[in-house]
Amino acid sequence: MIRGGQVHGASDKIGAYPDRDPVSPADLAATVLWRFGINPAQEIHDQTNRPIRLADGQPLEHLFS
Repeated sequence: MIRGGQVHGASDKIGAYPDRDPVSPADLAATVLWRFGINPAQEIHDQTNRPIRLADGQPLEHLFS
């Protein structure tokens, strides 16, 4: 479960760009996979046997405890 009342990162003074602890879409994908018990670094193979990593980001594990 996600702990309520958390703040992650900060934006610049006009709210246009991350100023601290930016999160990428890959990080969000890795977090969802990790939370469902799937290793985000796991590789699957396409029809030509090329490896494809499920997510390149890092899970935001510190949000859960």
